[in-house]
Amino acid sequence: MGPAPLAAAGDRGFIIPIGGGEDRVKEMQIHRRFVELCGGADASIVVIPTASMLDTTGADYHRIFSGLGAGKVAFLPITSRADCDNPEFSRMLDDATGIFITGGNQLRLSAILGGTHLVTKIRRKNAQGVPVAGTSAGASIMSEHMVAGGQGNESPAEGTVTLAPGIGLTNAVIIDQHFTQRNRLGRLLTASSFNPFLIGLGIDEDTAAFIGPDNVLEVIGSGTVTVVDASKLTHSSMWDAKPGEALSLLGLRLDVLGEGCRYDLKARVGYPPAQHPALCTLPVQGI
Repeated sequence: MGPAPLAAAGDRGFIIPIGGGEDRVKEMQIHRRFVELCGGADASIVVIPTASMLDTTGADYHRIFSGLGAGKVAFLPITSRADCDNPEFSRMLDDATGIFITGGNQLRLSAILGGTHLVTKIRRKNAQGVPVAGTSAGASIMSEHMVAGGQGNESPAEGTVTLAPGIGLTNAVIIDQHFTQRNRLGRLLTASSFNPFLIGLGIDEDTAAFIGPDNVLEVIGSGTVTVVDASKLTHSSMWDAKPGEALSLLGLRLDVLGEGCRYDLKARVGYPPAQHPALCTLPVQGI
């Protein structure tokens, strides 16, 4: 499941994975930037709180986005696959200028939304230029391959991460969230070793990767985005590792991006805050 084809003219909308735990009280810079991208006072934002088990989640984000000046905010109370066929929900997405997927349980999210007309519409809206943001579980599910589970604070090893299909807004990355706070480097490295084509994005809490239509991401927030590029691996033991066996991964590139840093997902190069990818001649060296 990959991104929907682009319309004849125009750019794809921003894809905005957030690491969870974002500031919802003080500066709210991630939410503020999202509202601006959606049109500000002219925005029509649709919130999908399906991953959450809390009845208040949809209303909470309605308050947040309305308080930041969004013209219209609605949430879809989807709790079953049957709800995804509700024609009123489909019409609400038709009018959306921004879509926000909340946190919770990503397997609940994929089990209810996966393969539905609603998900197809979300991909098509993004291809038509509508920004789609997701936090925590809502971030993980954005990619074609989703990190569905696995233990933190572990070295890379066979069996330490579980993958499942996501909704396919992007097929270039695999995303993990609450990254530094839950010590998830080992499981992201393991996930990246399955297919080194994918770029691993480990996103800290209160941090977002704003991925533009040019496939350049910008980091916004108080933490970091860790980028794992396994495309230059010279050796991987993943293919013949036994369950629980530590992995050998040689030739990995790792970049850690703070606020304002950018990363070109096509060129696989990072840039410091003062430099723009189109103008930069001195890329950040990998760690």
